[in-house]
Amino acid sequence: MQTVLIVIHLMVVLALIGVVLIQRSEGGGLGIGGGGGGGGGGGFFSARGTANVLTRATAILAGLFFLTSLSLTVLAGWGRGPTTIFNAPTAVPGSPSAPAPGGSVLDQLNAAQPAPPAAPAAPQAPQSQ
Repeated sequence: MQTVLIVIHLMVVLALIGVVLIQRSEGGGLGIGGGGGGGGGGGFFSARGTANVLTRATAILAGLFFLTSLSLTVLAGWGRGPTTIFNAPTAVPGSPSAPAPGGSVLDQLNAAQPAPPAAPAAPQAPQSQ
């Protein structure tokens, strides 16, 4: 189901990009089929009619994009439960879970840290023979 919705989402995205790129920046629409004599100024193939079609197509594709995005978000989180730090296991393997009797937490931390590496010896001067 999620794969089908992703394919539909990608087709809507490509169509939306195409419709937006077809529109003229002045708001005049595609601009084909305009001019020349027949009929009034509000015909389908006039600049105004084409702009109205492109505006409606953009709005419809934007709505479909919004719906597919929300649907994909809901499907992605469908089986996921809420997670909190309170649901974490009490002890992580390899780490102390409670302080040992007779020692403080600081003593345990100092004992758990590896010893620092030994400082390198001073460079030796070459000896002449």
